[in-house]
Amino acid sequence: MQTRLYLTHEDHGRALSWDEFASADFEGGYRYEMIEGRVFVSPAPNIPHEDYVEWFKRLLDAYAAGRPDLLRSIRTRACVFLPDAAVEEVSAPEPDLACYAEFAARFGPPVDRRDYSPILVVEVISPDTVDKDLVRNRRLYLRVPGIREYWILDPREGVEGLTMLVYRRRGRRWAACVTVAPGATYTTPLLPGFSLVLDPLPRE
Repeated sequence: MQTRLYLTHEDHGRALSWDEFASADFEGGYRYEMIEGRVFVSPAPNIPHEDYVEWFKRLLDAYAAGRPDLLRSIRTRACVFLPDAAVEEVSAPEPDLACYAEFAARFGPPVDRRDYSPILVVEVISPDTVDKDLVRNRRLYLRVPGIREYWILDPREGVEGLTMLVYRRRGRRWAACVTVAPGATYTTPLLPGFSLVLDPLPRE
């Protein structure tokens, strides 16, 4: 019987096959991804990070409830497989949120995540993931043709200074980055009728 791998933060950069990675056990307190055939380890998100992800998910879930024809599923535990990666160089980044126009029915049989590609991915910057979100993932997500927009929420200046960077696909490249200022409203043709006010605090 083959022994399952146990991966720790010290395995950052280790070359593995996808099957080895997918069947491994992991040391807690970290996030693990397969990027270009190697293990990428980063610190687990902090509580404010989770708060921002939950806020975003509630907004997108509400939209999806009214427009299931456009947005079928919003996932917090998604692997986005790059379709052009060689077998030995699998890349499957895990965005904070992945939004799908088509997805398997809820509570159905197990599915292969490689069969589904999101139309929108969202990352929330943490102090330890700035380069990953702003540089690495921008490059990787561009290689997934189904991804139409990439949103990067930046809370490094606190909730009052919250900004968002938006990359929209234009052919084989991203169009010029759109910066959404604190308290501003963002709309997109990708999600008709969706309106995001960049302010998660309840106001009277």
